[in-house]
Amino acid sequence: MTMLEMGYASFPILLLMIFLRAPIGLAMLLCGIGGLYFAMGGTNMFMAKLKTETYTTFSSYSLTIIPMFLLMGQFATLSGMSSALFKAAESWLGHRKGGVAMASVGACAGFGAICGSSLATAATMSRVALPELRRYGYSGGFSTATLAAGGTLGILIPPSVILVIYAILTEQNIAKLFLAAFVPGILAAIGYVITISIYVRMYPDAAGTREPVPYPERVRALLDVWPVLLVFGLVVGGIYLGWFTPTEGAAVGAAGTGLIALVSGNLNWKVFVESIIATATSTAMIFFIVLGAGMYNGFLALTQVPQELSGWVVGQGLSPWTVLTLILVFYLIFGCLMDSLSMILLTIPIFFPVISALDFGMSPEHVAIWFGILVLIVVEVGLITPPVGMNLFIINAMDRSTPMVQTYKAVMWFVTSDLVRVVILVLFPAITLFLIPG
Repeated sequence: MTMLEMGYASFPILLLMIFLRAPIGLAMLLCGIGGLYFAMGGTNMFMAKLKTETYTTFSSYSLTIIPMFLLMGQFATLSGMSSALFKAAESWLGHRKGGVAMASVGACAGFGAICGSSLATAATMSRVALPELRRYGYSGGFSTATLAAGGTLGILIPPSVILVIYAILTEQNIAKLFLAAFVPGILAAIGYVITISIYVRMYPDAAGTREPVPYPERVRALLDVWPVLLVFGLVVGGIYLGWFTPTEGAAVGAAGTGLIALVSGNLNWKVFVESIIATATSTAMIFFIVLGAGMYNGFLALTQVPQELSGWVVGQGLSPWTVLTLILVFYLIFGCLMDSLSMILLTIPIFFPVISALDFGMSPEHVAIWFGILVLIVVEVGLITPPVGMNLFIINAMDRSTPMVQTYKAVMWFVTSDLVRVVILVLFPAITLFLIPG
């Protein structure tokens, strides 16, 4: 068996292991280790590769940004920012038809700007918003679908852990990727608000109403969200303006949210230790998947599969836009079966060379950034797409009284909104790139 044949044969083996419910990180690690062993034809060379790959993966300075952003999200959860965001959004929007659901989306967008994790955003905002949605007569399926969709904003609005991983894999500027994600993230929130507005008119019984809040109370609620604006402006603005590197910015954000949690009285020694342990646990999980992907992608690079696939696609004479569409459809399908981080780590080393070899009439950097945002969005759709949308299971675990099928039916409205947004961003790359210098 040739090296190339070994590379292609590894795909069905990997998919079989995933189908048998092996953890994706372990499946990639075993395929990578097995492939490298047979490809190198000797234990000594294989062990040397295993040692160097492990060291180079975990000694990467760029990866230190991940635990910092995760810790920032932990502190943000403790500091009461989620409650303040929801109360502010609810005071301005709650009296409208579907307004409490719109407020939930707005609060998710704000919390995602300081959290960087979709699952954490969905879980945190559900604790705050779900009781209010129920209180004002919102149906169970509509409530859970809204919060599941709103949670996906945590992965898109910077800072985003998945964007950091993409930047590392493709050697792109993290600050530029954060900037490029900002407008699509705002469009996502607007699209969800429009979706809610349409849904409550189609199904009037799915949402109740509440009394308008006096304007002085609205202003006070708005002033209470200043910590969120401060942290977001300091981290993202500081990174873009060159005050500090992305890793330094993440450390500043973690320290800032920790200080806010301390001042608010929500942070004591016990809670601090729990936050560190939760951050370490999440970091270990992510790093294990990164190691597995690194081993497997190292094996694929040795077999020349990405290069051969790229050459084959270019040789077919297909339009670049056709190739891009096929790749995005692939992400939509497999996003229903795999988590977003695993999808990015497994597929970007294969698909990115293909996209880089095509001519979209833009600079290579702009193509890389634009493609990254598109991938992030379609992977985000997978978080709320049945049957394995992770956000759906997070919300369902917090609201056992709502059958999952009701959530599935309502969430498809938000999936439709996401697909419309993908089409718009594909047709008009300038929406993503107009903030990027050069």
